Amino acid sequence: MNIMHPALRRLDLNLLPIFDAIYRHRSVRLAADELIMSTSAMSHALSRLRIALNDPLFFREGHRMCPSVYATQLAPSIASALKYLNQELTPPKKFEAATSTERFQIAITDFTALCVFPALMHKLQQQAPGLRFELLYLPHSPALTELLAGEVDLALGFSTPDETPHPELEEITWLQDEYIVISNQSRTQLTLDDYLAARHVVVTPWNEKQSVLDQQLERMGHTRQIALKTPSMLSAPFIVAESDLLMAIPRLAAEKLLPAMNIQIFALPFAIPTFDVRIYSHSRSGKREATDWLKTLLHKLAKDHD
Repeated sequence: MNIMHPALRRLDLNLLPIFDAIYRHRSVRLAADELIMSTSAMSHALSRLRIALNDPLFFREGHRMCPSVYATQLAPSIASALKYLNQELTPPKKFEAATSTERFQIAITDFTALCVFPALMHKLQQQAPGLRFELLYLPHSPALTELLAGEVDLALGFSTPDETPHPELEEITWLQDEYIVISNQSRTQLTLDDYLAARHVVVTPWNEKQSVLDQQLERMGHTRQIALKTPSMLSAPFIVAESDLLMAIPRLAAEKLLPAMNIQIFALPFAIPTFDVRIYSHSRSGKREATDWLKTLLHKLAKDHD
């Protein structure tokens, strides 16, 4: 059987700060003062270190304790290890929203960011103006692995009719929306036959093989003609405005885009369930005080949407 860390098992790790202090101060007395120990206790600890490491470590020259060759080799590694452990084991400072510069990493799509961030940033400029965000596109949803690993703090996504429940995820329902169709301004009507005869722009934020709409059309025995697939919603409505292509898009996004471009809105000519925009976090991820504060704010803002 392999014994983990055999060198550490034979050494009292409390002796390492003592070694570090004597090395830095070149003095048993000054090291004892720093660590709030008596000089006799410091001398006793140094004797134990010498026995454990089988080296004199320090020898006296006048009033100075000079390191041995071995001690000089050890000192940088011990200092680095102590600094790292001290940083990692120091309890985080209490989160103060008004002054915090905490950075959050959040998985998004174009649409979910459009839903959440205008309202969120408006609120934060009053309550927490220093908070920072890094928004990330991920190739799949929900971001279970990334949430658990702490690679993202939150993930924005939306429900699908056949989604698998994930008990590990905690959810905030941000809003409910529905799909509508946008076209250029020359179209006057949109029946199911019109829809099937047209060609389409399809947004697949996670590079899905088949969208929810195509699944529903397939159940109805139909297939639509897809001229363009893109993971980004940003350019697609501009393409629709300048062509005969159609695009199914969430109503919220269409209404925000309508004043900026020459498009018009039609009802989707077949039934499709509404969907929820959701904010996900992982139940076992680090419950940082800052993340909990942000989730509480998002819960409140979500209620304001109702």
